[in-house]
Parts: sequence; structure tokens; C-alpha cells
Amino acid sequence: MRYRKLGKTGLKVSELAFGGIMLMDNERKQAEQIVAESIEAGINFFDVGPTYGNAQQVLGSVLSPYRKQIILANKTEPGQNKKQVRKDIENSLKLLKTDYFDLYQLHEVTDRKSLNKALSPGGALEAIQEAQQEGLIKNIGFSAHQEWAALQLMDSYDFATVMFPINWNYWLSYQQGAEVIKKAQLKEMGIIAIKSLAQRRWQEGKKENYHTWYKPIYDNPELAELALKFTLSQPVATAVSPGDSRMLRLALSLYKENQKRLQISQSELDQLKEMINDYGGQLYPIPD
Repeated sequence: MRYRKLGKTGLKVSELAFGGIMLMDNERKQAEQIVAESIEAGINFFDVGPTYGNAQQVLGSVLSPYRKQIILANKTEPGQNKKQVRKDIENSLKLLKTDYFDLYQLHEVTDRKSLNKALSPGGALEAIQEAQQEGLIKNIGFSAHQEWAALQLMDSYDFATVMFPINWNYWLSYQQGAEVIKKAQLKEMGIIAIKSLAQRRWQEGKKENYHTWYKPIYDNPELAELALKFTLSQPVATAVSPGDSRMLRLALSLYKENQKRLQISQSELDQLKEMINDYGGQLYPIPD
């Protein structure tokens, strides 16, 4: 596993990251196995959150032996008030059996109302800042799924990281991602990519037995390889795995096979563009 600098945090994170939502409703034995496999493969960045069912509790039950060697990220909902966010932070620390988070994020800022509320006095950001002053949080970031939200947040506060879908389909179909990366680089922010192995929303009546709200690229090895290469060819720090342990294992397999040539070539990019018609489709709602 290779490692990249997470912006101005100074942290070095693995090029593939562990999406903690995959542990929701897992038995402890299963969780132990996939976490151990990930650590052995060199993954050191783990991301989880309170909206992922019991994933925090499951992860916390198996993560303790590795806590000192990993970078742990968590999040809170932006529309909550200061008191609610403080409760989130304290509960997450308890469930994950840790006394600090390396990174704490505003989660999934999708509308202007929640964005404004998060940044207002008595809002989510104020609670996170206070927790940072107490040493409970080392760095502050956010996640967003549309460029307008990410760009506005970057203009509003000196965040350390941005989590955004750097996804072949979303990028090529809707031109979402390039402006976020450009601005984040100017501000020396760490860029955390999500949805690298996402294809599109499930088509009606065709949802398979995968624990994701979208169709992951589980059935097209060629597309999966190109999609992962596309994401890791961008100036991101890490790519978070989809929320299904089978997809993390696929990502690790693809990574191992292509580790010496992760940059996507022009011919491969052209090939990916040609796949849009057959394999693309709406992932997120069309940005406003």
C-alpha cells in the first residue's frame, strides 16, 4: 500500500480507505476478519458515522488493538444544533472506544438550509470547534455531493479536508469534481474521494444483494479497474471503499494488480468515456 499526504493535516493516509458503513449489522467475527484484512493490506484510514446504523458499535468492538496505528474519521449531520452535535461527538467517542478523532466532518451537506445552519452561531461547526479546542478532535472537514455546496463551504471556513464523489460517471456525465479539486488544492486541503467504484443508482426492480444505495461495479471487472484508476489518478489523498465488504476486497484486489500503474492513460480514459452510454446513468440528482 502506498500513502499520500492528507492536505495540511500532515497525516499520511493509505490510498484506499475503509468505509465503516460496511460493518452495519455485521457480527463481531465478520468485523474482526475484514478489519484485520484491511490492516494487513496497509489501510490506515477508517471513516464511520452515527447515521450508519450500529456500524460505530461494531467497529469499536474490534478496532482497539489498532487504534494507535490508524487514522480515525467521524462525522455529524449539518442540520443539527450545537447541543445535538456535542452529543453525537461524545457518543461516537464512547462507541468507538477512543478519546479523540483524527478528523471530524460535517456529513453530506446537500442543501442551503443545512449548510447555513451548520455555519451559524449555535450550529454544528461551533460544537466541533469547541471539541477541537478540548483535544477531542484534531482536524475538521466536511463531505458534500454537489460542487456548489463544496465550493461555498470552502469559502466559509478553513476546513482541513473535503470528502467528495470523485467518480468516473459523475465527473464525465455532469462535470462534477474538477472545480472542487482545484479549489481544495489552492487551500491545501486533503481530498477524500468517495464512490470510486459506484456505477449508478439501482434500476427499479433490479437491486442486488449489496449493502449500498447505488449499484457498485461488482459485475464488470474492466469497468471497475478503469473506475478505480480514474479516481486514484486525480490528486486525491485516499479513496473510501463502497459500503460492502465484498467491494473493499475487490478494491484491494484491483489495487494490488495495478499498484505499479495506477495512473489512467489517455486510451483508458477514452475507453471509459465510451462506456458512459452503456454503463453510466444517474448516480446523484443533477446538481443545481
